[in-house]
Amino acid sequence: MMNEFTLWDIIRNLGTGAAWTIGLSLTAFVLGGIAGLLVLAARISHKPWLRKSMRGYIELFQGTPLLLQLFLIFFGIALLGIDVPPWLAAALGLTLFTSAYLAEIWRGCVEAIPKGQWEASASLAMTWVEQMRYVVLPQALRIAVAPTVGFSVQVVKGTAVTSIIGFAELTKTGSMLSNATFKPFLVYGLVALGYFILCYPLSLYAASLERKFHHANAPGSH
Repeated sequence: MMNEFTLWDIIRNLGTGAAWTIGLSLTAFVLGGIAGLLVLAARISHKPWLRKSMRGYIELFQGTPLLLQLFLIFFGIALLGIDVPPWLAAALGLTLFTSAYLAEIWRGCVEAIPKGQWEASASLAMTWVEQMRYVVLPQALRIAVAPTVGFSVQVVKGTAVTSIIGFAELTKTGSMLSNATFKPFLVYGLVALGYFILCYPLSLYAASLERKFHHANAPGSH
């Protein structure tokens, strides 16, 4: 078995696993971002029951391990007699996990806006929606860039946990190749390199966005 796998075979199979990792990460981040915005809106609403319920939602997903969440989603739904594919359970679990964290990250950014900004916009007879759209969110966006992109790196690395439910992403593929080739150091070294290749550009992108916002708001830039 060891001689049946060339280096190219290993790289090619890991590339397939990396593609699944990218797909799952994008799905979780996009859907989690949309859900996170809804959770954020409820979290900062004027209705106490809505704020408390969303706080409970966030604390549930932040206070329990992602590994446990995926286990309960995949095997819990199966106990109800519903056959859920591993990719669907992985996407659902990571989406819920991502939405909770992004909502809390963004809430902190919104609340970082000075109270005077709210009062000034209110004095212009703006509605709450207009305050958010024209005054608060543009400023909060600049603050949110670094932590949001930083968390996207955690989402990419978090896909490795989905191997517990049989989803063949990069880490799971590496595990299977290691067992088949008996070359764990080579295989897991390439897996680590793969994650670095996926995550490092995100860090560079965050830095470029921060520079862009900084220049756009520097004195004399308008």
